[in-house]
Amino acid sequence: MVSQKLTRLEKVGFGAGDMAVNVVISSMMLIITFFYTDIFGLKPSDMALMFLLVRILDAISDPLMGMVTDRYTSRWGRYRPYFLFLSVPFGISVFLTFSTPDVDYNAKLVWAYSTYIFVTLMFTAVTIPYISLIGVMTADPKEKLSANGYRLFFAKVAAFLVTIIVPWMAGADMWNGDRAAGYQAAMGLMAALAVVMFLFCFFATTERLEHEVEEKPLKEQLSLLFKNDQWLILCGVCVLGTIGYVVRGSVALYYAKYYLGGDSGMQSLFLSTGVGAAILAMIASTWITKRYCKVKLFRFSQMAVGLLSVIMYFAVGPQDVVLAFVLFFLISFVVDLHAPIFWSAIAEVVDYGESKEGKRVAGLAFGGISFCQKAGMGVAGALVGWLLAYFEYTPGTEQSEFTLTGIVLMLTVISGFFHYLVGWLMNRYVITDDEYAKLAKVVADNRAATAKAESTASDTVPSTSNMTRGVQS
Repeated sequence: MVSQKLTRLEKVGFGAGDMAVNVVISSMMLIITFFYTDIFGLKPSDMALMFLLVRILDAISDPLMGMVTDRYTSRWGRYRPYFLFLSVPFGISVFLTFSTPDVDYNAKLVWAYSTYIFVTLMFTAVTIPYISLIGVMTADPKEKLSANGYRLFFAKVAAFLVTIIVPWMAGADMWNGDRAAGYQAAMGLMAALAVVMFLFCFFATTERLEHEVEEKPLKEQLSLLFKNDQWLILCGVCVLGTIGYVVRGSVALYYAKYYLGGDSGMQSLFLSTGVGAAILAMIASTWITKRYCKVKLFRFSQMAVGLLSVIMYFAVGPQDVVLAFVLFFLISFVVDLHAPIFWSAIAEVVDYGESKEGKRVAGLAFGGISFCQKAGMGVAGALVGWLLAYFEYTPGTEQSEFTLTGIVLMLTVISGFFHYLVGWLMNRYVITDDEYAKLAKVVADNRAATAKAESTASDTVPSTSNMTRGVQS
């Protein structure tokens, strides 16, 4: 029997894969909007439309990639080969996306669409296999939990590197004022790091288990999912929460630069403050949920973000730099208290659906949440672009009072409103720890009954040899 125990090297290798993935996620949430308007030179309205249209591709590319990984395997396994063969194209796509060609505006727009589509497809092509990898590395829940701890740590390391290195390196004196070259070099370095991390993930991990392909027809799986009211609630939570998170993260650089008047150093520090708060929130969430209802923590933390956001809007002026950092830290800390709860809740709603319908839909449930996250990112990117256009934002110039007010509203009240909606929606989420213990027992009892029935049925069917002997006698 193959051991289900993961070595520390393998856990580090698994975490390295998420570090590579989060180079793109962090860039898309925190850097790319500012890059497109202030460095690349896109009009906010054009950027908004691009974000929205390209995200429609995810409605096709995600399930297609899932079908590909279900159908094909190799001597290296089913998922790991994508890290080996697509790591370099993935890195190239990141580098090209943050490159600014010296051409006219229409040609730039074509370049932006082409490279953004390229990086989106490459992101899907490596992310779908990556999120599936842990399921074939081990079946031991404790080992999975430990490996995911490494994964979350390396993901935040990637976010730290992006928020600290990119703004600082892009604003360094070595580029003689050419910030486009600075961003290209900084993100080129991040892309190279992602390539190395994916290759390390490939060589350090092992696929021990056979992947189980879902046998139910897609129509039946969808029907079962849409009957699962708790899964639908999580879908809504995912979309709304992602919109709030991305809107706030996307305008953080604008806020630090234009409203607080910060240089590249302050901009970097402001972004990294939010990432640091998120790391502490994950630790605090684990401690709090041992003593307090996780569903209530989820609900009240998101509502508290709405309240803190309103306070920040009214309390912080352009000269209140320290207070701005403190409140931004608090908002970033409180908003991420729900993160570990959310990702564990997806598995719980799968069990909830099985307890109600007697049938299990896992792969599509996780894939649907992933799509909701990407849909939220697309809507948020478009919303930021449209709002910047509405508030008459002009890159690289002193902003009007109207524009500054818009930037502050996006960072605080507008993004906070979406998180408040998340808290309100969580009032309908019923799977507390006590409720989950009950439904888990129902699932276990149903599986045991099914297994017993199948065993009894197989015992009552006469074997071929017995039938042959009966004929001969």
